Amino acid sequence: MSRSQQNSQQTVTVIGGGVAGMSAACALAEAGLRVQLVEQRGYLGGRASSYLHPGMNEVIDNCQHALFGCCTNLLGFYRRIGVAEQIHWTSQMTMIEPGGRRSRLGPFELGPLRLPAPLHSAPSFLRAKAFTLADKLALGRAMRAMMRPGALDNSPEPLGNWLRRHKQTEGALNRFWRLVIASALNAEIDSIAVSYAAKVIRELFLNSAEAGSMGMNTVPLSQLYARVPSLIEERGGRVLLRTHVEGAAWDESAARWTLQTRTGELTSEFVIVALPFEATAKLLPHLPAAEGAERLARQIERHEHWPICSVHLWFDREITELEHAVLLDREIHWIYNQSKLQTGRGGHYIELVVSATRAFAALSSKAAIQLALGELAEFFPRVKEAKLEKATLVKEMYATFGVPPGIDEARPTAASPWPQLFLAGDWTATSWPSTMESSARSGHLAAEAVCQSLGEPRTILEPDLKPRGLMRLIAGNREQGTGNRNSVAS
Repeated sequence: MSRSQQNSQQTVTVIGGGVAGMSAACALAEAGLRVQLVEQRGYLGGRASSYLHPGMNEVIDNCQHALFGCCTNLLGFYRRIGVAEQIHWTSQMTMIEPGGRRSRLGPFELGPLRLPAPLHSAPSFLRAKAFTLADKLALGRAMRAMMRPGALDNSPEPLGNWLRRHKQTEGALNRFWRLVIASALNAEIDSIAVSYAAKVIRELFLNSAEAGSMGMNTVPLSQLYARVPSLIEERGGRVLLRTHVEGAAWDESAARWTLQTRTGELTSEFVIVALPFEATAKLLPHLPAAEGAERLARQIERHEHWPICSVHLWFDREITELEHAVLLDREIHWIYNQSKLQTGRGGHYIELVVSATRAFAALSSKAAIQLALGELAEFFPRVKEAKLEKATLVKEMYATFGVPPGIDEARPTAASPWPQLFLAGDWTATSWPSTMESSARSGHLAAEAVCQSLGEPRTILEPDLKPRGLMRLIAGNREQGTGNRNSVAS
């Protein structure tokens, strides 16, 4: 019997049907293992999902989840399940000030003429009315300091301190740094490590125009995952929804796990725990005693959640022709025109996103919607003439984990204290902040670890996009993303 035939008889149970669990499950099904994907909810997607809102009678995403060209593993997962074409891409971003003045950012293009990275978006920054000359000079200084990969990797400094040391103006702080960090990392500038901010800036603004292009789903999020069950089942696996794993036991002689659920037992040779950190913490006491389990529990205790809120509004008429925009100087950060972005929506459906603010999350639904409507009218006067047909507020209180200085020490690799049990989730050691890309990377890393354990190493992790233009010279020969794979697979 060949090794691949032996592997086809091995079963892996993936606990958690979010992006991390789905990416691991699909990769391992493709590798020839029998996969059991277990999810306690009645649908897949985890924190990046959609559902039929009972009060609105509308299918809505729990929050708009954007991705970027640098999200190579998320895109790899989408290609694996055949939905890459359901992402709408743009390289342009409109920033709007209260009163309606607009600035448009994006790569410079004049026929075949393209500026090399990191200069590709410089002309649009220089023309942007949202920033003063002093703001632009300050931003240039900071981006230059963040340009070289690895320069700030080990810095213990909070981003806010670093920005003040680099003499960032109030305009640069409020209209760029706070907004970018809130949108990309869902955090305040004094609450995150400068290393993660530098990574985001390099990927989105410096490495290449391709890396910084923005993608948005053209169908509700859960519809993106509709192919996952059939992909797994076609390869001999199964997806078990509404199935809650309460504990697990390891049989040393049989080298097999038995998982206890509320509806019975599941057995498999391998297990991947692909849960958020707080759900992983709840499962730990119900696993066998193991050296290193206490250290993992202490690592999890260091993690903290940040909320994201979205306000969903349906009007009787169009309030803007834009598909999406960044809103400056107010509580609202983004507007997404879902009637234009999501195919077949119809009507006039607007989604507003507020990141990194516990104050907004503490508001009542009525107060939050009234505040959002008032601010929206400052940017789009047509709101005052339109009739609001229905509205709802969605609070994702556990949307992301924070990335303060020192958090990397609390991010475990895919290896766990237990035999043939591996970890996945955006909070694990992926070198990325709390994003769908981090989730997909963690799933691919855990899948690689399973294959390694089987004695049949397999490359599943998608390589990072390489810097282009002048950024190739600045980056030099530095290898990106390889150290993390080695640490996880060991």
